[in-house]
Amino acid sequence: MSSANAIGVFDSGLGGLSAVREFLHILPNENIVYFGDTGRVPYGNRSREIITKYAFQDTNFLLENNVKMIVAACGTVSSVAGKKLESDLPVPYTGVINPTAFATAKKTKTGRIGVIATAATISTHNYKARLEKLNPEFKVFEKACPLFVPLVENGFIHKDDQIVRLTIKHYLTELVENDIDTLILGCTHYPLLADAISSVIGNSIELIDSGYETALYTKKVLGENNLLNNSTEQGASSFFVSDTPEGFESVAELFLGKNMEHTVTQIDIEKY
Repeated sequence: MSSANAIGVFDSGLGGLSAVREFLHILPNENIVYFGDTGRVPYGNRSREIITKYAFQDTNFLLENNVKMIVAACGTVSSVAGKKLESDLPVPYTGVINPTAFATAKKTKTGRIGVIATAATISTHNYKARLEKLNPEFKVFEKACPLFVPLVENGFIHKDDQIVRLTIKHYLTELVENDIDTLILGCTHYPLLADAISSVIGNSIELIDSGYETALYTKKVLGENNLLNNSTEQGASSFFVSDTPEGFESVAELFLGKNMEHTVTQIDIEKY
């Protein structure tokens, strides 16, 4: 396998683009192939069997593009199908849970940790289980925040927006009252609300960005496998979706923080 091959990143939709943003900063020389399963989003209300089936179809598509590592930038897939993907894929794999849990364990000072994510991810309690395995004395407080995703996808992300602030208070007041010192943003949509969250709950609670920690971990894994791209040129990114690309650019600009300069290709994921 060539170190010049791309990193494959996939998500049930477009939220994983916030992880891609971190990859572009941390691994600027790497090529990236991103697949967003926009035709079948969300995964969270599906059975474990269907989520696993979808995850392997997604990874089969990425493998066809000769990727050297696969990243599930999706908390639901990481929770439900992560172990099987790690054991069955022919290339290195990571989800978002383990890298985020490791980083949080190092950063917390009091051991009182909050986790916010989609209802599907919270229902698995995988973040809680992983953190408590790292340190049985950790106290982990979980909260599903189902309104955060539609807020982000509709552009409601600004810290001065009263709808945003009220929603954050509704979900996070209980966590703050539990005296947490770190808060895991366990869905790849949530980093876009980071400024707003901090403005509501205060800067003393450290926010842990799962996309950022996963990008750091991916760099570590590639280095251990001698797969880091040594090129001095900016890497190329390719974007694929399973539904119409219409509207992708505006959403992608929101997640990536820059204007889209790439074409987006629709594929038939059911073929994989």
